[in-house]
Amino acid sequence: MPGVGVHARQVSKVYATKRGERVHALDQVSLETAPGEFVSVLGPSGCGKSTMLMLIAGLILPSEGEIRVAGEPLVRPRADASMVFQRDVLLDWRSVLDNVLLPVEIKRLDRRRYRPRADELLGLVGLRGFESKYPSELSGGMRQRVAICRALIQDPSLLLMDEPFGALDALTRHHMQELLTGVWEKHRLTVLFITHDVEEAVYLSDSVAVMTNRPGRIKTIVPVDLPRPRHYGMVATPEFQRFHRIVLDAIRSESLAASALDTVFI
Repeated sequence: MPGVGVHARQVSKVYATKRGERVHALDQVSLETAPGEFVSVLGPSGCGKSTMLMLIAGLILPSEGEIRVAGEPLVRPRADASMVFQRDVLLDWRSVLDNVLLPVEIKRLDRRRYRPRADELLGLVGLRGFESKYPSELSGGMRQRVAICRALIQDPSLLLMDEPFGALDALTRHHMQELLTGVWEKHRLTVLFITHDVEEAVYLSDSVAVMTNRPGRIKTIVPVDLPRPRHYGMVATPEFQRFHRIVLDAIRSESLAASALDTVFI
């Protein structure tokens, strides 16, 4: 299924705590993605990145502003959107295949119809032959590959990823990044990808949105004009390093500001 455009216009989100206090997570965020675009979002810890992703998923509603997906106002979760979290959230009592097919069963669709798709996806991520294994028998990277297959089983138009590789070791993380770019280049769905890693953001993305310290705003959007398909040999090139420096400079000042705030309240 082709990707869809996402348009967030002046979106703010305020949470109310149990004590009656108001926490201003996002302030006047505007972000637009083209159909099939891969966009990474970087920002200091606590700046509202995950809140923005949940808003675009339709899991929560904005306090102000509007979000449109495929030109339609977003008022509830969309059937053509999937989400991948930092933890794989696999069900330990279900096999790899059964975990991949879980969304199909939840929606009471014909499991037999989606079995070939599950086999295709598991082959694409290098897990053919592991269909009957259980999560406890897999490495962290393999478990996250299963989670990605589960998210893709119904051919979503929009894939939302909240630091999906953050808990992996460096080598596994690089492998997962290459795998994800391969999947994206084949299917060209729209991806919004939350990360703290500047190199990861530049390597994966068509553009990188840098957020300010809380309350989160979009500070700048950096288009990443690097050729595709991507490969890790380009990380050492002057072109890659130029984009890396632009994004790093944009995020560094916000991270320093966040650290200064933390020091004040310690």
